[in-house]
Amino acid sequence: MQGTQRTIVNNFFFIVGLFVVVLTVSGVLFALVLPRQPTGIERVALSVSRAVGSFFIGLARIPSTYEGKDEVLAHAAPVAIFAQLLFWAGSLIVGFALMLMPATHSFSQGLLQATTALFTVGTVHVGGTPDTPIDVTAGAVWVIFVALQIGYLPTLYNAYGRREGLVALLESRAGAPAWGPELLARHQLVGIVDTLPDLYKEWEVWSADVAESHSTYPILLLFRSPDPWLSWLIGLIAVLDAAAMQMALCPSTAPSHARLCLRMGFTLTNRMASSLGWEVDFDPKPEQPIRLQFQEFQDAVDMLAESGFPMERSAEAAWPDFHGWRVNYEEAAYHLADRLVAPPAPWSGSRRHLPGEIVKPHRPPQRQPGSDPNVTYLRPLVITAPHRRKSLLRRASYWRTHRKSPAE
Repeated sequence: MQGTQRTIVNNFFFIVGLFVVVLTVSGVLFALVLPRQPTGIERVALSVSRAVGSFFIGLARIPSTYEGKDEVLAHAAPVAIFAQLLFWAGSLIVGFALMLMPATHSFSQGLLQATTALFTVGTVHVGGTPDTPIDVTAGAVWVIFVALQIGYLPTLYNAYGRREGLVALLESRAGAPAWGPELLARHQLVGIVDTLPDLYKEWEVWSADVAESHSTYPILLLFRSPDPWLSWLIGLIAVLDAAAMQMALCPSTAPSHARLCLRMGFTLTNRMASSLGWEVDFDPKPEQPIRLQFQEFQDAVDMLAESGFPMERSAEAAWPDFHGWRVNYEEAAYHLADRLVAPPAPWSGSRRHLPGEIVKPHRPPQRQPGSDPNVTYLRPLVITAPHRRKSLLRRASYWRTHRKSPAE
Protein backbone atom coordinates (compact mmCIF):
# COMPACT_ATOMS: atom_id res chain seq x y z
CA MET A 1 0.00 0.00 0.00
CA GLN A 2 2.80 2.39 0.93
CA GLY A 3 4.57 1.67 -2.35
CA THR A 4 1.37 2.37 -4.26
CA GLN A 5 0.92 5.74 -2.55
CA ARG A 6 4.52 6.65 -3.28
CA THR A 7 3.99 5.75 -6.93
CA ILE A 8 0.87 7.93 -7.12
CA VAL A 9 2.74 10.87 -5.54
CA ASN A 10 5.69 10.46 -7.88
CA ASN A 11 3.39 10.30 -10.89
CA PHE A 12 1.65 13.46 -9.68
CA PHE A 13 4.98 15.29 -9.41
CA PHE A 14 5.98 14.03 -12.86
CA ILE A 15 2.74 15.32 -14.41
CA VAL A 16 3.10 18.72 -12.68
CA GLY A 17 6.72 18.95 -13.82
CA LEU A 18 5.79 18.02 -17.38
CA PHE A 19 3.09 20.71 -17.32
CA VAL A 20 5.63 23.33 -16.17
CA VAL A 21 8.11 22.30 -18.88
CA VAL A 22 5.46 22.37 -21.62
CA LEU A 23 4.23 25.80 -20.51
CA THR A 24 7.80 27.15 -20.43
CA VAL A 25 8.67 25.78 -23.86
CA SER A 26 5.41 27.11 -25.28
CA GLY A 27 6.03 30.54 -23.74
CA VAL A 28 9.54 30.73 -25.21
CA LEU A 29 8.41 29.63 -28.67
CA PHE A 30 5.53 32.12 -28.72
CA ALA A 31 7.66 34.96 -27.34
CA LEU A 32 10.70 34.46 -29.59
CA VAL A 33 9.38 32.77 -32.71
CA LEU A 34 5.70 33.59 -33.24
CA PRO A 35 5.43 37.06 -34.86
CA ARG A 36 2.22 38.33 -33.29
CA GLN A 37 0.97 40.35 -30.35
CA PRO A 38 1.38 38.42 -27.05
CA THR A 39 -2.01 37.32 -25.78
CA GLY A 40 -1.48 34.02 -23.94
CA ILE A 41 1.27 32.22 -22.06
CA GLU A 42 3.90 34.46 -23.66
CA ARG A 43 2.60 37.34 -21.52
CA VAL A 44 4.46 35.78 -18.59
CA ALA A 45 7.71 37.02 -20.14
CA LEU A 46 6.09 40.43 -20.49
CA SER A 47 5.41 40.40 -16.75
CA VAL A 48 9.11 39.79 -16.10
CA SER A 49 9.97 42.81 -18.27
CA ARG A 50 7.46 44.94 -16.40
CA ALA A 51 8.94 43.92 -13.06
CA VAL A 52 12.43 44.86 -14.24
CA GLY A 53 11.14 48.16 -15.64
CA SER A 54 9.44 48.99 -12.33
CA PHE A 55 12.65 48.19 -10.45
CA PHE A 56 14.68 50.59 -12.59
CA ILE A 57 12.02 53.29 -12.32
CA GLY A 58 12.48 53.03 -8.57
CA LEU A 59 16.26 53.35 -8.96
CA ALA A 60 15.79 56.35 -11.25
CA ARG A 61 14.35 58.32 -8.34
CA ILE A 62 17.89 58.74 -6.99
CA PRO A 63 19.40 61.06 -9.65
CA SER A 64 18.09 64.63 -9.58
CA THR A 65 18.45 65.46 -13.28
CA TYR A 66 16.47 63.95 -16.12
CA GLU A 67 19.73 63.00 -17.83
CA GLY A 68 20.72 61.00 -14.76
CA LYS A 69 17.37 59.26 -14.63
CA ASP A 70 17.61 58.40 -18.32
CA GLU A 71 21.06 56.90 -17.75
CA VAL A 72 19.63 54.59 -15.09
CA LEU A 73 16.57 53.63 -17.16
CA ALA A 74 18.73 52.84 -20.20
CA HIS A 75 20.02 49.72 -18.41
CA ALA A 76 16.54 48.25 -17.98
CA ALA A 77 16.37 46.66 -21.45
CA PRO A 78 19.48 44.41 -21.28
CA VAL A 79 18.69 43.46 -17.70
CA ALA A 80 15.13 42.55 -18.71
CA ILE A 81 16.43 40.29 -21.50
CA PHE A 82 18.77 38.57 -19.05
CA ALA A 83 15.98 38.27 -16.47
CA GLN A 84 13.71 36.60 -19.03
CA LEU A 85 16.43 34.07 -19.79
CA LEU A 86 16.93 33.37 -16.09
CA PHE A 87 13.17 33.00 -15.59
CA TRP A 88 12.91 30.47 -18.38
CA ALA A 89 15.95 28.59 -17.07
CA GLY A 90 14.50 28.51 -13.55
CA SER A 91 11.15 27.27 -14.82
CA LEU A 92 12.81 24.46 -16.75
CA ILE A 93 14.92 23.46 -13.76
CA VAL A 94 11.87 23.28 -11.49
CA GLY A 95 9.85 21.40 -14.10
CA PHE A 96 12.55 18.81 -14.83
CA ALA A 97 13.30 18.47 -11.09
CA LEU A 98 9.67 17.49 -10.50
CA MET A 99 9.82 15.05 -13.41
CA LEU A 100 12.94 13.47 -11.87
CA MET A 101 11.25 12.92 -8.49
CA PRO A 102 10.42 9.24 -9.24
CA ALA A 103 14.15 8.61 -9.80
CA THR A 104 15.77 10.89 -7.22
CA HIS A 105 13.07 10.61 -4.50
CA SER A 106 14.13 14.10 -3.41
CA PHE A 107 13.25 17.49 -4.82
CA SER A 108 16.62 18.97 -3.84
CA GLN A 109 18.43 16.12 -5.61
CA GLY A 110 16.12 16.62 -8.57
CA LEU A 111 17.03 20.32 -8.70
CA LEU A 112 20.74 19.45 -8.65
CA GLN A 113 20.40 16.86 -11.39
CA ALA A 114 18.17 19.10 -13.56
CA THR A 115 20.54 22.05 -13.16
CA THR A 116 23.63 20.08 -14.14
CA ALA A 117 21.82 18.44 -17.05
CA LEU A 118 20.58 21.83 -18.26
CA PHE A 119 23.81 23.82 -18.13
CA THR A 120 26.40 21.15 -18.83
CA VAL A 121 24.34 19.74 -21.71
CA GLY A 122 24.96 16.26 -20.43
CA THR A 123 23.85 13.66 -17.88
CA VAL A 124 24.83 13.92 -14.24
CA HIS A 125 23.37 11.15 -12.11
CA VAL A 126 23.18 12.04 -8.41
CA GLY A 127 21.40 9.03 -6.97
CA GLY A 128 18.41 6.75 -7.36
CA THR A 129 17.32 5.06 -10.55
CA PRO A 130 19.00 6.60 -13.63
CA ASP A 131 16.63 8.67 -15.80
CA THR A 132 18.83 9.46 -18.77
CA PRO A 133 16.02 10.46 -21.22
CA ILE A 134 14.89 13.34 -18.97
CA ASP A 135 18.49 14.48 -18.40
CA VAL A 136 19.24 14.49 -22.12
CA THR A 137 15.95 16.22 -22.90
CA ALA A 138 16.75 18.96 -20.40
CA GLY A 139 20.13 19.61 -22.01
CA ALA A 140 18.68 19.55 -25.54
CA VAL A 141 15.88 21.96 -24.67
CA TRP A 142 18.33 24.44 -23.17
CA VAL A 143 20.55 24.30 -26.28
CA ILE A 144 17.50 25.15 -28.40
CA PHE A 145 16.61 28.03 -26.07
CA VAL A 146 20.10 29.49 -26.35
CA ALA A 147 20.01 29.18 -30.14
CA LEU A 148 16.65 30.95 -30.28
CA GLN A 149 17.97 33.71 -28.01
CA ILE A 150 20.98 34.22 -30.27
CA GLY A 151 18.65 34.73 -33.22
CA TYR A 152 16.28 36.88 -31.11
CA LEU A 153 18.80 39.61 -30.24
CA PRO A 154 19.61 40.65 -33.85
CA THR A 155 15.89 40.90 -34.52
CA LEU A 156 15.50 43.28 -31.58
CA TYR A 157 18.45 45.45 -32.53
CA ASN A 158 17.39 45.63 -36.18
CA ALA A 159 13.97 46.87 -35.10
CA TYR A 160 15.62 49.31 -32.69
CA GLY A 161 17.86 50.68 -35.43
CA ARG A 162 14.95 51.22 -37.80
CA ARG A 163 13.05 53.01 -35.07
CA GLU A 164 15.83 55.39 -34.10
CA GLY A 165 16.81 56.55 -37.58
CA LEU A 166 13.90 58.96 -38.11
CA VAL A 167 13.94 59.96 -34.44
CA ALA A 168 17.52 61.24 -34.78
CA LEU A 169 16.66 63.14 -37.96
CA LEU A 170 13.77 64.82 -36.18
CA GLU A 171 16.03 66.72 -33.74
CA SER A 172 16.93 69.40 -36.29
CA ARG A 173 13.35 69.59 -37.53
CA ALA A 174 11.37 69.66 -34.27
CA GLY A 175 13.90 70.29 -31.50
CA ALA A 176 14.91 68.24 -28.48
CA PRO A 177 12.57 67.31 -26.97
CA ALA A 178 10.41 67.34 -30.09
CA TRP A 179 7.26 69.47 -30.23
CA GLY A 180 4.68 69.64 -33.02
CA PRO A 181 4.31 73.45 -33.30
CA GLU A 182 8.09 73.81 -33.25
CA LEU A 183 8.32 71.41 -36.21
CA LEU A 184 6.02 73.61 -38.29
CA ALA A 185 7.74 76.83 -37.18
CA ARG A 186 11.23 75.58 -38.05
CA HIS A 187 10.17 74.43 -41.47
CA GLN A 188 8.71 77.87 -42.14
CA LEU A 189 11.75 79.75 -40.79
CA VAL A 190 14.20 77.94 -43.05
CA GLY A 191 11.85 77.76 -46.04
CA ILE A 192 11.34 73.99 -46.28
CA VAL A 193 7.57 73.72 -45.77
CA ASP A 194 7.45 71.90 -49.10
CA THR A 195 9.27 68.94 -47.49
CA LEU A 196 6.49 68.30 -44.95
CA PRO A 197 4.57 65.87 -47.22
CA ASP A 198 7.66 63.66 -47.48
CA LEU A 199 8.14 63.81 -43.72
CA TYR A 200 4.55 62.72 -43.10
CA LYS A 201 4.95 59.89 -45.61
CA GLU A 202 8.12 58.64 -43.92
CA TRP A 203 6.49 58.71 -40.51
CA GLU A 204 3.45 56.83 -41.80
CA VAL A 205 5.71 53.97 -42.96
CA TRP A 206 7.74 54.25 -39.74
CA SER A 207 4.57 53.98 -37.63
CA ALA A 208 3.51 50.81 -39.42
CA ASP A 209 6.94 49.26 -38.81
CA VAL A 210 7.03 50.22 -35.12
CA ALA A 211 3.44 49.06 -34.58
CA GLU A 212 4.38 45.60 -35.86
CA SER A 213 7.76 45.24 -34.15
CA HIS A 214 6.89 46.73 -30.75
CA SER A 215 3.60 44.87 -30.37
CA THR A 216 5.32 41.61 -31.30
CA TYR A 217 8.31 42.24 -29.02
CA PRO A 218 7.11 44.54 -26.21
CA ILE A 219 10.55 44.44 -24.57
CA LEU A 220 11.58 46.99 -27.23
CA LEU A 221 9.65 49.56 -25.20
CA LEU A 222 12.44 49.43 -22.61
CA PHE A 223 15.09 50.38 -25.18
CA ARG A 224 15.65 54.13 -24.92
CA SER A 225 17.20 56.47 -27.48
CA PRO A 226 20.96 57.07 -27.20
CA ASP A 227 20.35 60.76 -26.49
CA PRO A 228 18.37 61.49 -23.30
CA TRP A 229 16.25 64.18 -24.98
CA LEU A 230 15.29 62.10 -27.98
CA SER A 231 12.39 59.67 -27.78
CA TRP A 232 10.51 57.74 -30.43
CA LEU A 233 7.22 58.37 -28.62
CA ILE A 234 7.78 62.11 -28.14
CA GLY A 235 8.83 62.34 -31.79
CA LEU A 236 5.67 60.55 -32.87
CA ILE A 237 3.46 62.85 -30.79
CA ALA A 238 5.24 65.87 -32.28
CA VAL A 239 4.71 64.69 -35.86
CA LEU A 240 1.05 63.83 -35.21
CA ASP A 241 0.45 67.23 -33.56
CA ALA A 242 2.13 68.99 -36.48
CA ALA A 243 0.00 67.10 -38.99
CA ALA A 244 -3.18 67.78 -37.02
CA MET A 245 -2.35 71.49 -36.67
CA GLN A 246 -1.58 71.87 -40.35
CA MET A 247 -4.81 70.15 -41.37
CA ALA A 248 -6.82 72.24 -38.90
CA LEU A 249 -5.19 75.58 -39.73
CA CYS A 250 -4.75 75.06 -43.48
CA PRO A 251 -7.51 72.69 -44.62
CA SER A 252 -7.23 73.52 -48.32
CA THR A 253 -3.43 73.36 -48.62
CA ALA A 254 -2.49 70.67 -46.08
CA PRO A 255 -0.92 67.64 -47.81
CA SER A 256 -2.95 64.45 -48.00
CA HIS A 257 -0.01 62.60 -46.46
CA ALA A 258 -0.78 64.37 -43.18
CA ARG A 259 -4.09 62.52 -42.90
CA LEU A 260 -2.48 59.17 -43.65
CA CYS A 261 0.29 59.84 -41.15
CA LEU A 262 -2.27 60.68 -38.47
CA ARG A 263 -4.29 57.54 -39.03
CA MET A 264 -1.27 55.24 -38.94
CA GLY A 265 0.12 57.16 -35.97
CA PHE A 266 -2.89 56.69 -33.73
CA THR A 267 -3.16 53.11 -34.93
CA LEU A 268 0.33 52.64 -33.51
CA THR A 269 -0.44 54.24 -30.13
CA ASN A 270 -3.69 52.33 -29.75
CA ARG A 271 -2.11 49.03 -30.74
CA MET A 272 0.71 49.52 -28.24
CA ALA A 273 -1.77 50.36 -25.48
CA SER A 274 -3.83 47.30 -26.36
CA SER A 275 -0.77 45.01 -26.34
CA LEU A 276 0.01 46.21 -22.81
CA GLY A 277 -3.48 45.28 -21.66
CA TRP A 278 -4.86 48.82 -21.34
CA GLU A 279 -8.43 49.67 -22.20
CA VAL A 280 -8.52 51.55 -25.51
CA ASP A 281 -11.34 53.44 -27.20
CA PHE A 282 -10.69 52.74 -30.88
CA ASP A 283 -13.50 55.04 -32.05
CA PRO A 284 -13.69 58.10 -29.77
CA LYS A 285 -16.17 60.88 -30.48
CA PRO A 286 -14.61 64.06 -31.92
CA GLU A 287 -16.07 66.15 -29.09
CA GLN A 288 -14.75 63.85 -26.36
CA PRO A 289 -12.66 65.87 -23.85
CA ILE A 290 -8.87 65.98 -24.20
CA ARG A 291 -6.26 67.09 -21.69
CA LEU A 292 -4.62 69.72 -23.89
CA GLN A 293 -6.23 73.08 -23.18
CA PHE A 294 -7.35 75.56 -25.83
CA GLN A 295 -5.08 78.25 -24.38
CA GLU A 296 -2.04 76.03 -25.01
CA PHE A 297 -3.20 75.61 -28.60
CA GLN A 298 -3.77 79.36 -28.91
CA ASP A 299 -0.24 80.09 -27.69
CA ALA A 300 1.20 77.66 -30.22
CA VAL A 301 -0.79 79.24 -33.04
CA ASP A 302 0.50 82.67 -32.00
CA MET A 303 4.05 81.30 -32.13
CA LEU A 304 3.42 79.97 -35.64
CA ALA A 305 2.04 83.36 -36.69
CA GLU A 306 5.24 85.04 -35.48
CA SER A 307 7.29 82.62 -37.57
CA GLY A 308 5.24 83.50 -40.65
CA PHE A 309 3.63 80.09 -41.10
CA PRO A 310 0.72 80.47 -43.58
CA MET A 311 -2.66 79.88 -41.94
CA GLU A 312 -6.20 80.02 -43.32
CA ARG A 313 -8.02 79.84 -39.98
CA SER A 314 -7.81 81.39 -36.55
CA ALA A 315 -7.09 79.31 -33.48
CA GLU A 316 -10.80 79.39 -32.52
CA ALA A 317 -11.89 78.14 -35.94
CA ALA A 318 -9.19 75.46 -36.13
CA TRP A 319 -9.59 74.12 -32.58
CA PRO A 320 -12.57 71.78 -33.25
CA ASP A 321 -10.75 70.00 -36.09
CA PHE A 322 -7.49 69.78 -34.14
CA HIS A 323 -9.41 68.51 -31.11
CA GLY A 324 -11.14 65.90 -33.27
CA TRP A 325 -7.82 64.54 -34.53
CA ARG A 326 -5.99 64.61 -31.20
CA VAL A 327 -8.69 62.73 -29.32
CA ASN A 328 -7.68 59.65 -31.33
CA TYR A 329 -4.18 59.40 -29.91
CA GLU A 330 -3.80 61.67 -26.89
CA GLU A 331 -4.89 59.31 -24.10
CA ALA A 332 -2.86 56.29 -25.27
CA ALA A 333 0.18 58.47 -26.06
CA TYR A 334 0.08 60.18 -22.65
CA HIS A 335 -0.24 56.84 -20.88
CA LEU A 336 2.71 55.43 -22.82
CA ALA A 337 4.82 58.54 -22.15
CA ASP A 338 4.16 58.19 -18.44
CA ARG A 339 4.93 54.46 -18.42
CA LEU A 340 8.16 54.90 -20.40
CA VAL A 341 9.25 58.00 -18.44
CA ALA A 342 9.69 59.85 -21.73
CA PRO A 343 11.33 63.31 -21.80
CA PRO A 344 9.06 65.99 -20.28
CA ALA A 345 8.18 67.61 -23.59
CA PRO A 346 5.28 70.02 -24.17
CA TRP A 347 1.94 68.48 -25.07
CA SER A 348 3.00 65.00 -23.87
CA GLY A 349 1.17 64.77 -20.55
CA SER A 350 2.42 64.51 -16.99
CA ARG A 351 4.90 62.01 -15.54
CA ARG A 352 4.34 60.37 -12.18
CA HIS A 353 8.06 59.70 -11.92
CA LEU A 354 9.16 63.09 -13.30
CA PRO A 355 7.48 65.73 -11.15
CA GLY A 356 9.70 68.48 -12.56
CA GLU A 357 9.14 71.09 -15.23
CA ILE A 358 8.02 70.76 -18.83
CA VAL A 359 10.96 71.54 -21.12
CA LYS A 360 10.34 73.31 -24.40
CA PRO A 361 12.78 72.78 -27.28
CA HIS A 362 15.33 75.59 -27.43
CA ARG A 363 15.75 76.82 -30.97
CA PRO A 364 19.44 77.24 -31.85
CA PRO A 365 20.51 80.71 -33.08
CA GLN A 366 20.69 81.29 -36.80
CA ARG A 367 24.37 81.69 -37.59
CA GLN A 368 24.87 84.42 -40.17
CA PRO A 369 27.70 86.84 -40.96
CA GLY A 370 27.53 89.66 -38.46
CA SER A 371 25.36 87.79 -35.90
CA ASP A 372 26.09 88.03 -32.18
CA PRO A 373 29.00 85.63 -31.48
CA ASN A 374 28.23 85.59 -27.76
CA VAL A 375 24.95 83.71 -28.23
CA THR A 376 25.48 80.04 -27.49
CA TYR A 377 23.29 76.98 -27.71
CA LEU A 378 22.84 74.59 -24.79
CA ARG A 379 20.81 71.42 -24.58
CA PRO A 380 17.73 71.46 -22.29
CA LEU A 381 18.27 71.23 -18.55
CA VAL A 382 15.68 70.09 -16.06
CA ILE A 383 15.97 69.32 -12.38
CA THR A 384 13.25 67.19 -10.80
CA ALA A 385 11.01 68.18 -7.92
CA PRO A 386 13.24 67.31 -4.92
CA HIS A 387 15.50 70.16 -6.02
CA ARG A 388 12.76 72.38 -7.37
CA ARG A 389 14.13 75.67 -5.98
CA LYS A 390 17.52 75.04 -7.56
CA SER A 391 15.74 74.00 -10.76
CA LEU A 392 13.87 77.29 -11.00
CA LEU A 393 17.06 79.28 -10.45
CA ARG A 394 18.92 77.31 -13.12
CA ARG A 395 16.09 77.61 -15.61
CA ALA A 396 15.80 81.37 -15.00
CA SER A 397 19.55 81.78 -15.54
CA TYR A 398 19.33 79.62 -18.67
CA TRP A 399 16.68 81.76 -20.33
CA ARG A 400 18.37 85.04 -19.33
CA THR A 401 21.52 83.82 -21.08
CA HIS A 402 19.67 83.10 -24.33
CA ARG A 403 17.03 85.84 -24.36
CA LYS A 404 18.95 87.85 -26.95
CA SER A 405 19.00 85.06 -29.50
CA PRO A 406 17.58 86.52 -32.75
CA ALA A 407 15.77 83.30 -33.65
CA GLU A 408 13.92 82.82 -30.37
